[in-house]
Amino acid sequence: MGQQLREYFSDIHSALCSLIVTDGVGKEMAQDEGMRKWIERIKKVREASGCIFLCGNGASAAIAEHFSHDFFQNGKIRTDTCSETAHITAISNDIGYERVFAYRIERLICEKDLLITVSSSGNSPSVIEAIKAAKEKSAFVVTLSGKKKDNLSRQMGNLNFYVPLDTYGMVESAHAVLLHSALDLFLDEMEGGRH
Repeated sequence: MGQQLREYFSDIHSALCSLIVTDGVGKEMAQDEGMRKWIERIKKVREASGCIFLCGNGASAAIAEHFSHDFFQNGKIRTDTCSETAHITAISNDIGYERVFAYRIERLICEKDLLITVSSSGNSPSVIEAIKAAKEKSAFVVTLSGKKKDNLSRQMGNLNFYVPLDTYGMVESAHAVLLHSALDLFLDEMEGGRH
């Protein structure tokens, strides 16, 4: 069991070290440059009294909700996860699940805001529609994805973090690490340290 656990940790570590970061036209950049751009965008959102929108499905929704709270409480930034039960069930029933995030985003997001999408596959129709809605409003989009390198999310964001792993649990764990990294480094700069 000890060897298996070490291998599991090693696989996640290797994936994070192999993380591929691209800009809005698919140009690769160094991991630290990508993180720096993400943190700068978070700063701009806070300075403009903007909002960070986060969305995802299943475990990715739980990750989005977790970091929505952390950015709100610790980062002092307004957040929205588009995940209220009444909203999800009404939009899913009346319009269709693929529009569950986009319907809210296109009504609330604006240019000073940020959308962070969390999708292990990077191909969830509801997440793709959310990205389209945010871009139509000129909001900045950060995507977190995994699995296949050619996933749609990764081709659509302004800043894209791709985890080169093929198992959902490991991709989800890596996404949580990336979000904690962005928030903690932001807090180090803006709040004099993380919480």
